[in-house]
Amino acid sequence: MSNMQAWDADRARARIRELEHLPGALLPILHALQEEFGHIDPAAAPLIATALNISHAEVHGVISFYHDFRHAAPGKHVLKICRAESCQSMGSDVLVQHIERRLGVKLGETTADQSLTVEQVFCLGNCALSPAVMLDGEPYGRVSPSVADFLIDGSRRAQ
Repeated sequence: MSNMQAWDADRARARIRELEHLPGALLPILHALQEEFGHIDPAAAPLIATALNISHAEVHGVISFYHDFRHAAPGKHVLKICRAESCQSMGSDVLVQHIERRLGVKLGETTADQSLTVEQVFCLGNCALSPAVMLDGEPYGRVSPSVADFLIDGSRRAQ
């Protein structure tokens, strides 16, 4: 994972100022804040609403609509599991069950030691190699439970 900073309202305001002039600035701002802090802190919504002269509800609605925006900081590593049709037909449901059992978390949760967040996505663009996952931005295909274990073990050793 990248080196994310702890939430800082002043730093958030600076990032918002850098992007508020863009047409349709809301999404670029949200992506920038998530990249910087690992999530969209609840305190960001009023800052963004004020800067863009839109309602808090509009900002909250966009954050809630897009599943890629996190409401809490992720673990040190992020494992995204594809749940689209191709991956489902090739066993992603079995893979999800295995990973959830192995880690003791459900999709969208982070392990107790904060080492790994497991998320679902609906297409990684790796359909020919289903089931697919992405670990810290690196795609992997034809992922079996044993390959998932290998990736999880490797991420934990890399800490």
